[in-house]
Amino acid sequence: MAEHDKWDIKKLIILRTLRERGTVTATAQALLLTPSAVSQQLTNLAKQLGVPLLEAQGRRVRLTGAAHLVLRHAEAVFEQLERADAELAAYAHGEAGDVRVGAFSTAVPALVVPVVRALRVARPGVRVQVREAEAGEAYELLGAGEVDLALSLAARAVPDAGDGRFTRVPLLADPLDVALPVDHPLAGAAEVRLADLAGEAWIFGGSGPWSDITRGACEAAGFAPRQGHSAAGWTAILAMVGAGMGVALVPRMAVAGTGAGRGDGVVMRALDADRPRRHVVAAVRRGGEGAPVVACVLEALRAEAGALTARRPG
Repeated sequence: MAEHDKWDIKKLIILRTLRERGTVTATAQALLLTPSAVSQQLTNLAKQLGVPLLEAQGRRVRLTGAAHLVLRHAEAVFEQLERADAELAAYAHGEAGDVRVGAFSTAVPALVVPVVRALRVARPGVRVQVREAEAGEAYELLGAGEVDLALSLAARAVPDAGDGRFTRVPLLADPLDVALPVDHPLAGAAEVRLADLAGEAWIFGGSGPWSDITRGACEAAGFAPRQGHSAAGWTAILAMVGAGMGVALVPRMAVAGTGAGRGDGVVMRALDADRPRRHVVAAVRRGGEGAPVVACVLEALRAEAGALTARRPG
């Protein structure tokens, strides 16, 4: 017998019930057992532990000092098991558990951090561990089991099936607003359209997803953007816009999460007529979406995404 096998929880419960009820008959009634079964289980427990647990007292039995010592330690075990039951019940209902989230840079402050704050109040047992990662790297982390949920970008509202290991859930269509210098002629216009900015110098990266998104949005509006300056980070892009060096498309998520574009000579304007978007996707390992605690975080992300989409610049 292994060292810890002698600590039989079921038999310890019988011993504790005997202490509470006082007789073997009453113990058997409480546990829906026969008196002979109670006696046999307690005899076996005494053999397993190697100490006498009961002694005769007239026609009845009483617990020995060793039995009281055993129960003193068993109570701590029972208490811990009660905690485990409570935590398991909470986990099964999405009220407790750990979820590791990998998210690209602008999603962290705009989506993930507000979700963490909200869950601290609504579901304090749910713990979210955040890992910043580039959009493509998030899938690598998910596949390697290093995160449970990944936030990435997609070109279309309904992402391609792609890697069969993952289930992808469209989270939001992140609106692209235009950043203008505060003294730009259109900064105070009733409506701004991308076509009105066809002759402007545009600021965006020389290659990569954001270059493709900017070019694609402008071409959909009927012109090819003239790249005046190249930059990848929003701080650099908006600093150039604020200096009057050009205009830029900026995801609303970047503005909401970092405060970019508020002040510093920059005006953010919505492009309602053009409605350019970039699509944010949540992904989990296939089957993982059924875990209650993961579903809880996904639902919180959807709620925050809805609030973010409804928020307008200005």
